[in-house]
Order: sequence, then structure tokens, then C-alpha cells
Amino acid sequence: MSRFWRSLLLVPALVAVGAILGGVYGPGLPGVAAASSEDEIKASLRTFSEIYSAVEANFADKLSPDTAVYEGAIPGMLRTLDPHSSFFDPHAYQLLREDQRGQYYGVGMFVVGRGGKTIVVQPFTGSPAYNAGIHPGDAIVEVNDTSTEGLSTTEVADLLKGPKGTEVTIKVARQGRPDPLVFNIVRDEIERKSVNEAFFLKDKIAYIDIEQFNENTSREVDRELKKLGEESIEGLVLDLRRNPGGLLNEGVAVADRFLRKGQVVVKHRGRTTPEKPYMARRGNRGLEYPIVVLVDRMSASAAEIVAGALQDHDRAWVLGDNTFGKGLVQTVYPLAENTGLALTTARYYTPSGRLIQRSYEGKSFFDYYYRNRDEDGAVNNDDVKMTDSGRTVYGGGGITPDEMNKLPKATAFQGRLLRNYAFFDFTARFFGTHTTDLPKNWAPDQEVMNDFHRYILDKKIEFTEAEWAEEREWVRRHLRREMYTTAFGIEESRRLAIETDPAVLQAIDAMPKAQALLDEAKKIIAQRSENSRN
Repeated sequence: MSRFWRSLLLVPALVAVGAILGGVYGPGLPGVAAASSEDEIKASLRTFSEIYSAVEANFADKLSPDTAVYEGAIPGMLRTLDPHSSFFDPHAYQLLREDQRGQYYGVGMFVVGRGGKTIVVQPFTGSPAYNAGIHPGDAIVEVNDTSTEGLSTTEVADLLKGPKGTEVTIKVARQGRPDPLVFNIVRDEIERKSVNEAFFLKDKIAYIDIEQFNENTSREVDRELKKLGEESIEGLVLDLRRNPGGLLNEGVAVADRFLRKGQVVVKHRGRTTPEKPYMARRGNRGLEYPIVVLVDRMSASAAEIVAGALQDHDRAWVLGDNTFGKGLVQTVYPLAENTGLALTTARYYTPSGRLIQRSYEGKSFFDYYYRNRDEDGAVNNDDVKMTDSGRTVYGGGGITPDEMNKLPKATAFQGRLLRNYAFFDFTARFFGTHTTDLPKNWAPDQEVMNDFHRYILDKKIEFTEAEWAEEREWVRRHLRREMYTTAFGIEESRRLAIETDPAVLQAIDAMPKAQALLDEAKKIIAQRSENSRN
């Protein structure tokens, strides 16, 4: 599967987790202002203590204090505040820090739960799991003689992690193989790269995809631009689609390198904090090639900060769909017993003063996260601002792109294939009995297409022969991308998907608009400077 629809397996938790990451890693709780008078707090705590004692004494089953407090009382209180203030139990807090650091120790692969099994979605290229020969679609049966039956995906992932240099034995079931396969793998440091793709598309137009903002993102961007030879770049496609955000400082650092020194990147202010602007400290060193930024409804938090800053300063042409609209600052406070609190302490504003956060009043959390904008993409006329050159931009609901490019809705036939994981499962079965040694530029031939046709018939996925004929080339493209993941690695599969992605091709076509935007902004700002001197 390409990244853009492979994420159907992974996306439901991304915005929720990424939105939590989209703040400052805070110093501790002492700076939090009192919410009420001391007497009112004492009275509320007495009431809670009485209720808890009554439940503990009389509830039908034995009460778990951790469940009652960590999963009940504290999250219940935070839910009355906003959708992004969250409490982390020790395990969740450990995962949060791993995401922020961008590394952990293990075998290096994505796994998901399906049908009571733990399925490998993809081993990371170059990881111990990849080098050992684990394939996408393998079902993990045992880890170190511990059966995975009945275990959650998180529990299996925890079994796979461990100290660097230690060995883990993994038994998998592979389609087409009668007996399980056993792999003895030595755990190693696994880097969670936030920049997975950086290469030239064509005509000196570079492409960089930032998947999230962790502690290494700005360094990764610098490294990739240096490898490409930034001085030779004549246009950049910056892909922030499905980027759920991450660390504020890393978003600021990435925007910094494309702006002029001294320009505002973002501002935030809250009830107990004065307005704080974040400035471009280093700047772009005079490298002002045109930029097209790709965004969609899953672009959130730090991704919106970058897109908003480049748009407000007329530095980039923003293409895609309205972004998520997550503009609340979470300060993460370490607490006792390896727990943590992500508390909303302020709101983000773009350089022009636009509020990024959309309204969450009167909405359930489900509606807020999964029905995140009106389908017509209406702008918020209550928050209208101007860019540096005087272009109109809108706030109060994410970042509205300069040019809309919504993904076409899947046809009924496409939807049935995707929902039933037809490409993923067929590929797992195919490579259970075929070698992964495919020739360069391989594409499914007539025999493979016929095999896939028989496969979806056997799986009883409903379709007509007319649908098959009409969607044949779409099927071939998706099948090719999926099979590239196993045969050549996820990087090659992603590159193939990117080079044939209609949105990326549209971004290339929009590069002259980004150049015209730069030229016009420079002209207008120069005229203003001249008029002010006169």
C-alpha cells in the first residue's frame, strides 16, 4: 500500500496523539495557576473522597485504584476542559517520550490488530525485522515463546521492544507456507524518522515529506536539503499531508529555515501567559526558491504552524484541503510515578494574527476528531486577516489553502477493495510462494492481474466485470505500489506513490504560482518601503 492509503490502517490514532504532542515540553506543575479558591478546592476534594470511599466499599466487583483514578476521574475532569488536555499513565507517557525523541529499542516494524491476530503492516527498511526477512502480512504467533493469542497490539509491541543488543525470537504465520517461520532477531536502536522522503521530482524541483515533528525533525530537514544540494533547488514541494503535528519548537525551526531572519513564525498567548512570538532566528540565507506546501484535513498543530507562517509571509503557495484546526498549546508536565499531564495553556496565532484552533463547543470528541470541517469547506468570515502583501486569509478553523485540491472520493469498487485489505492480503499471499527478487521497474503483468481478479472473486468481494474493466489501471497502480513494499522496501513503494500522486503533480504545475507570489510580495513590500521613506 502507498503511504496515502496504507495509512487507513494507522490513521485513527494519529491526530489524537499528534495533537497531544503539539506543544512545549514543560518544566513541571508549580507554574500552574490556581483554578479556584482554596476552600472550594478542599470542598470538591472532600466530595470526591467520599464518593470514592463509597464506591470502594460497595461496588459489586473489586475496585482497581489505578483504573478508577487514571482511567476515570482524571480523564473525566480533563474532558470538561478541551479535546487536547490529556493524562498519561506510565505506559502512555513512555510512548509519548519515544515519539518526541524519535527513537526506541526494538526490531523496527509497524503492527496492527486484525481479526484477533497481530499483523505486520511493514518492517522499516534497514531495521532488524527487515534484514531478518519479515514480510508485510506476516501474522505474529509467538514472541519469546509467549503466544500472542488474546494480546492487544500494544502488548505485542511491548514484547518486541527491549534493551539494545538483546535477542528476541519471533514466530510468524505466512500465507502460502504450511508451517510457521521462526526469526531470531537482535534488537537495535530504531530511529523514527520524521522525514522519510527527500528527492528531486524533475526539473530541479525537490520534494520533502515531513510525517511529524519530533526532536530530530529540523536536523533531518537540514540534512536532506544539504544532501540534495539546496543551492541547486529551483522549487520545493513540502508535503505536510497527514502530518498530525508534534513539537512546537521543531515546527518553528523548520519554518525558520524558509523565512527571512527576524520574521514571526507563530505567536501564542493564554490566560496566565503573555503573548510570546517565536521569530526566525537563522533565516533562509537568501535562498528563496518557490515553495508549494501540500496540506489536507489531517494536517494539524505544528504542521499548521509551518503552513500558516509560510502563507502569511507569502513565502509559499498552499495547496490542498482545509487543515484540521488544532491551535491549542499543550504544556507537558512530568508527574510522579512516571505519569504525565498535557495541559492546554495557550492558543496559537499565525503571524498575521489568525487563530488556528477551530471551535469545539457543543461537539462530542468523536465529532471533533472525525468530522472536523464542514464538507463545503466554508471559510470563517469572523477571522479575516492579511498576508504581508495584502492577500486575504482566514482563521478560526485551521489553514485554508490558496488553492483547493480535495482528494476524489473512492468509487464503490475502490472502497470495497480498500476496506477488505485486498491489495495487502493478496501481496502477502503472493510473496508467500514467490520470490521477492523482482526486476527494476517491475509492474504487474497480465498473469498477476488475472491472479488478483481470481483472488477477489474467491474473497467474495462484490464487483461487476464492468467495474473491473473501468478500474483496471487504478488496480494495477495500487497493486504495484503494494507489491513494491515487500519486494523493494517501503521507501521505493513510497517514491513510486509520490511520483504518480495527482496532488504532487498538481503541486509541480503550481510552482509558477508560488514564484509569482514571491515576486509580487517582494514588489509590494519594496513599494511600501519606498513610500514610507517619502
